[in-house]
Amino acid sequence: MSTSSHNSNNTSPSPIINESNQRRCAACKYLRRRCSRDCQLPVHQRAQAAEAMSAEAYWRVQDPVYGSVGVINLLQQHIYMNQRELARTRAQIAIHPAEQEAHVAYGPAHEPAQFERSAPQDN
Repeated sequence: MSTSSHNSNNTSPSPIINESNQRRCAACKYLRRRCSRDCQLPVHQRAQAAEAMSAEAYWRVQDPVYGSVGVINLLQQHIYMNQRELARTRAQIAIHPAEQEAHVAYGPAHEPAQFERSAPQDN
C-alpha cells in the first residue's frame, strides 16, 4: 500500500483542461494567468495577429534592415505619385471643356497650338 501511495505522489498531476485554459493567449499562458476579457489579444483577433506576425517575419527575412516598414514606405510613395498623377489628369479634364468651347466659338485657327505650328509666310 505504501508503494501505491508513493507512486501516486510521484505522478505529475494531469493538467486541468477547461475552456478558459484553451482560450488563453500565449502571453497569458507564459505569465501563467487567466486571460481576462480586456486582454490585449482577445480570442477573435488571434488569427489576424498570427498572420501579421508571420508577414512581418517574412518581410524581415526579405529586408533585414527595414522589414515590412520598407514595403509600407514604398507603397506610400506609389500612392503619393498616383495621387499627383490623378490630380494632373483631373486638371487636364477640367481644362478640356474650355478648349472645346474656344474651338467651337472661334474655330480651329484661333487655338494656341495652331499659332505655334503655323510659320509666317513671306510674299
